[in-house]
Amino acid sequence: MHHDPPGPDRPSPDPARDLPLADELSAVSARVAGLLLSEETVATALGLVSSLALDTVPGAVGAGVSIVDERGRRSSGSTDARVERADALQYELDEGPCLAATAGRRLVRVDDLTTDGRWPRWAEAVLPLGLRAAMSAPLVAGDASLGALKVYAENPGTFDVHAERRLTMSSAQAAILVANVQTRERARQLSEGLRRAVRTRDLVSTAKGVLMAQHGVPEDVAFGMLVSRSGEEGGPLADIARAVVESAVRRRR
Repeated sequence: MHHDPPGPDRPSPDPARDLPLADELSAVSARVAGLLLSEETVATALGLVSSLALDTVPGAVGAGVSIVDERGRRSSGSTDARVERADALQYELDEGPCLAATAGRRLVRVDDLTTDGRWPRWAEAVLPLGLRAAMSAPLVAGDASLGALKVYAENPGTFDVHAERRLTMSSAQAAILVANVQTRERARQLSEGLRRAVRTRDLVSTAKGVLMAQHGVPEDVAFGMLVSRSGEEGGPLADIARAVVESAVRRRR
């Protein structure tokens, strides 16, 4: 089929605007999948996710991720200082769209901060930043609500239903990223805990062998001696075992 070339009255098509939503989702998924494979740090990865949201949602002037977990509330990957400040005010005042999106597990849109009455203290504090509209989509992975991906705008009425869909699809990918990062972190902590447990077990076993040889007692009695000394001295069993082994090493020298 013949297509007329772009001319003065026929502007060049904007590939980003002309993409059907399904294609946009595929593009976003591919980009975030790349992050999962290539980015090493949480802040860098979430910074790229935020930049992706900023590029994807028309009219957005700032974006970022709020993470809400056992460590508290914090921002990561903010595209600029205004986003960081607007987020910090939510945490300080304990109100705002990101916290509401996280708690309710639903998208929250603020069309105009001057007329929206849901979070009056936060809205009043944010207006001097030059921000008039906001939108937050929850990061949901399984049964867990991990936080929210948000965008801000300088003009009221910037965001519409199409913008909601774009942010929602980006937040779904961000949730996968945050969940994977948290899973890796928990796995790392578990791995370190297991290594410590193995080291402690080996140390206790060695100390038991030392006491068995020194006092001619069976294994259970040697272990009882370690436990008893740990209770008397108020130190961890691993420290008592280490002291027994080091003492035996010094004697051999």
